[in-house]
Amino acid sequence: MTSRLRIALIVGLAGVVLVTLIMAPMLMSTFPSFLGGGSVTDCADDSPKFANVSDTAQSDIPPEYLALYKKWGQKTGVQWTVLAAVGKRETDHGRSNLPGVKNGTNYAGAAGPMQFLISTWGGKSKIKVSSKFNGYASDGDNDGYGDVYNPADAILGAAKMLKRNGAPGDLRRALFTYNRAIWYVEQVLEIARKYASDGTLDLPPEADPACDPPIVEAAPTDVVRKILQYALAQRGKPYRWGGTGPEGYDCSGIIYMAYREAGLSIPRTTFGQWPFGKKISEGDEQAGDLVFFNAGPGTSSNNPGHVGMVVSPGKMVEARCTLCGPIKVTTYRDRPNIVGYTRPLQNPKVLEQLRSLGVT
Repeated sequence: MTSRLRIALIVGLAGVVLVTLIMAPMLMSTFPSFLGGGSVTDCADDSPKFANVSDTAQSDIPPEYLALYKKWGQKTGVQWTVLAAVGKRETDHGRSNLPGVKNGTNYAGAAGPMQFLISTWGGKSKIKVSSKFNGYASDGDNDGYGDVYNPADAILGAAKMLKRNGAPGDLRRALFTYNRAIWYVEQVLEIARKYASDGTLDLPPEADPACDPPIVEAAPTDVVRKILQYALAQRGKPYRWGGTGPEGYDCSGIIYMAYREAGLSIPRTTFGQWPFGKKISEGDEQAGDLVFFNAGPGTSSNNPGHVGMVVSPGKMVEARCTLCGPIKVTTYRDRPNIVGYTRPLQNPKVLEQLRSLGVT
């Protein structure tokens, strides 16, 4: 290799490292706000998905870390195996003695068992967590502080970061944002599969058909059951602007097609669906109703730009955005900018359609 080529390679590699260190905190701080909030739901706290622990995981992960991975994986809707794999790859679950794991930072400015850049943690290794956005600083042990060296805080922060950037559906994107290297993504996914007793990276309960029967059976009518069955069956498919399936949907497209599956015609777009249904007071919404948000360019409190379908109290199925991961069931009452709720089934045109179908 010539000296000129060596110099070029060294300069090129240095540039990659520099761009990574600069861009990582910028990407964390500039992702759209709509990627946050709206936690993913679960079926039950004892879901069998979180009992999926292999012998490898049992022997390799310290019990206190395993409990935290499972706890925060379930709470945020991120596969615990992926959280654990990040912890393994970064610091061997906090056992590494490399710089930055237990104190200080490494050469890149990362710290703690999950190796957060201090700039994305909130600017300091330990900060008081407030209601304001604090980077990814998190209080996992309820002491009021986000401590990057505290496993309870760091693992919760990592779960939030992965969730914000694509998990549980788009793991490759989420992991690439965590550490911008393809080899890193592949290594983490390989470890995660070894930690799962069935060797898979299945979505957590928010996309698990085992969640469906209680939701569908609780629907108020057969028509609503049919609507819910169609909508829930689309989980895991990607958001696609203007999409009405079967490969992908946008927010109003999945609702339009779910109603059509039940033999009913409603407007295609969010802007058309908002004035179409009967307005429902907050707290009175039920399965099949729609919840609207002031979100997206050109929208307002009188012209909402995003919609989800209520599947049970506090939960909705939605196709949110390209960067938000696949279609899933999420919570909505903790989301900002809710404009209101409507019941399309009470529109006079829909009532007439129901009568023609023999439904009274």
